[in-house]
Amino acid sequence: MKKIVILTGAGISAESGIETFRDADGLWEGHDVMEVATPEGFHKNPKLVLDFYNQRRRQLLKTKPNKAHYNLAKLETYFDVEIVTQNVDNLHEKSGSTKVTHLHGELLKVRSSVDESYVLDWHKDLIIGDLCKYKSQLRPHIVWFGEMVPMLDYAIKVTQEADILVIIGTSMQVYPAASLINYITQNVPIYFIDPKPSVTENDFNNLKIIKDVASSGTDHLVKILIERFI
Repeated sequence: MKKIVILTGAGISAESGIETFRDADGLWEGHDVMEVATPEGFHKNPKLVLDFYNQRRRQLLKTKPNKAHYNLAKLETYFDVEIVTQNVDNLHEKSGSTKVTHLHGELLKVRSSVDESYVLDWHKDLIIGDLCKYKSQLRPHIVWFGEMVPMLDYAIKVTQEADILVIIGTSMQVYPAASLINYITQNVPIYFIDPKPSVTENDFNNLKIIKDVASSGTDHLVKILIERFI
């Protein structure tokens, strides 16, 4: 069974109504990124940061996977599929994908401020006074700017094992996720789904661009992969 590694970004969840946090002007929902997505911002104004992620969490709890998520889950019938996502939502899991690595954390989890390995599932608002077992304030289980990406080594290992690489809904401009394409072995076919692709087929060997949104683009992808590799 061939191994497919799928890198996903905000574009795959956009059709479910989850907007990218960062607007064209660089603000995150009207906030400077340094205010709501850095350890320093959390130390300075924890209530603001908690409120920001509480809003995102409430939105996510009302959101359903779209056709693209279900198409990727369906691929597990034919392939060994590993998803590496920049997204902090749980829509891959809700659609049935069984092997999902979140590079940037998960919105429906929280962790201790003093021990990053102490992680809890969390489906309600997180407020000042919600403490971990060490009596320290709980914080969103999100990898903020300036923090290490704990799942990166695993993502690199998985990418090195790929027989096929698929990239969906990410500009490949966000590091370290964008660097993963450099870890595939030679001659691995790459499929890039994006309505406004940031790369051309001349940029990488064996690159096929599907210029489409994630839902209809993955319809096309599933057909190609089954016809070519099954």
